[in-house]
Amino acid sequence: MRRQGFFFAWAVALSLIAACTGGNAPDTSSGKLRLLATTGMVRDAVSQVVKDRAEVSALMGAGVDPHLYKATQSDLGKISYANAIFYNGLFLEGKLSDVLEKAARKRYVIPVSDGIDPALLLHADSTTAAAATDSTANHAAYDPHIWFDVSLWSKAVAHISNEMQRIDPPNADFYRQNALSYIAQLEQLHTQIKTDLAAIPTEQRLLITSHDAFHYFGRAYGIEVKGLQGISTVAEFGLKDISQMVDLIVSRRIKAVFIESSVPQKSLEAVVAGCQERGWSVKIGGTLYSDALGADNTPEGTYIGMLQSNVRTIVNGLK
Repeated sequence: MRRQGFFFAWAVALSLIAACTGGNAPDTSSGKLRLLATTGMVRDAVSQVVKDRAEVSALMGAGVDPHLYKATQSDLGKISYANAIFYNGLFLEGKLSDVLEKAARKRYVIPVSDGIDPALLLHADSTTAAAATDSTANHAAYDPHIWFDVSLWSKAVAHISNEMQRIDPPNADFYRQNALSYIAQLEQLHTQIKTDLAAIPTEQRLLITSHDAFHYFGRAYGIEVKGLQGISTVAEFGLKDISQMVDLIVSRRIKAVFIESSVPQKSLEAVVAGCQERGWSVKIGGTLYSDALGADNTPEGTYIGMLQSNVRTIVNGLK
């Protein structure tokens, strides 16, 4: 992948590597570096690393489903204007893949998931992987919802820091220290989530949502997870899926199911109605932020605030 950066400041050996990749300094004639993220989660992570040393914007706002997102003409302009683009990867932004691949010919295009050892990733089901093209099959084979395990997301933050140090060596120490400070906050969050979820009775530790976005969360924090749809919201679901979910809820006497901010709630409303027909009253326990953060300038508009909100909602719904 062709990349551009401030390689002139590197030691001779690294300068040779940069020359081999065609590295040149990004155009900063307008002032700060211009960084573009795809999702709100990625934007927040990049912002924590670069602080005021760069302008950071995102293609997708609150409530936007990245699985289905298609680039607009305005987005293409933002991509062309950016010095570097950070995205989740693992086929989360499936419909943007071709656009990002073309953008990589002239600027840095960085999947933050590259900072995570594949051995730590969860595999997607075979139908999701098979739906991908040959060029994306390897990435589509993994569950892309890595941000729901805070320990994994910390590795993505470290990768962002490393890339920014490579793009902008004069500010390398600044990016490094910001990342270390933020990762320390994430370590505290990781521990707090475990403590908070311990309040849920063992028999109620089943998180039911619209689609399979929370398996990393379940693995990291010891809660069983079931989604009506697959890992991608592109996946279809039918009456059989609804019936099986109703059977599970009734047999386990689960108190609540949870809708998602970026996914229509009609599917889970059908599950609730099915449970009522079976004589079991299950409530919608609230809205979880899954594939998008909350609105800007709200606590839920940050990664930490989003997870704290989700945990409160889950605990209140299931305990």
